[in-house]
Amino acid sequence: MKMKKMNLIIAAVALLGLGSGSAAYADAFAPGEGLYIGAFGGAGSGIVQPKVVTEGPALPTCGAWHSCSSNRGGTFEATDGGLGLAGLEGGGMMGFGYKMGDGYIGLEGEMAAGDVKFKLTSADPVTLSGGSDAGGAVTIQSVEATKEWTGGMFGRVGVYVNPDTLFSVRGGVLISKFEVKTTGSTGYSEDFYGGGPSVGASIESRLASVDPNLSVRIGMVYTDFLTASVFGLGSKTATRVEDRKGHDSEVTGSALSARFGLQYSFFDVNSLF
Repeated sequence: MKMKKMNLIIAAVALLGLGSGSAAYADAFAPGEGLYIGAFGGAGSGIVQPKVVTEGPALPTCGAWHSCSSNRGGTFEATDGGLGLAGLEGGGMMGFGYKMGDGYIGLEGEMAAGDVKFKLTSADPVTLSGGSDAGGAVTIQSVEATKEWTGGMFGRVGVYVNPDTLFSVRGGVLISKFEVKTTGSTGYSEDFYGGGPSVGASIESRLASVDPNLSVRIGMVYTDFLTASVFGLGSKTATRVEDRKGHDSEVTGSALSARFGLQYSFFDVNSLF
């Protein structure tokens, strides 16, 4: 009789434990569901395409304070290819997602920083203006641009491949800050901002063995930086040199980053209502 009672107690405890475990898992968030935070790291690449439209004199000119010049102006641009960007980046995201059966919608914001950059170095300095009769030439030896940070907001839609895996796409806007430096007869540094539409895709999978609310994410993000005006660098302006009446400098480009990250869902806003 005692043995039967002991077996019943063991069975009851086992059923209670199974029921509690099932309830705990049922209360867990699906990947991307509820309010979540996360962090990511990855590699970034991209391309920058410069375009410069200058207004030069119609004929070669000479002056007391500058050497003779035959700069006639024109349009100079990279129509095929451009300057490559490459480096590492990392950051964090925060968002909220809503699960509708196998469907998903959400809103997410992110910030990232890194050392995605390009650098051009000339074996011989490039002369911009001046000469021996003008007190020395203004030259550039190298140009370097670094994407210091990027941030933006996105809308997300997706589908649950299974209860533990979400595939989603996103669309929104990203803004980036670039620091441009030159070396030469005088070093200059200037900050420029570029932004544009951004799209991406990711797949998230629950790490149930660690925590049912923890997910791993793998994704790709593409950004079109549209066109930004870069008129002057440092104290240099288009009006400082008489034999170049003006210029309109622009840069455009795009960026692509591959990311790996973790995210944790911790609050369901719907529970407030």
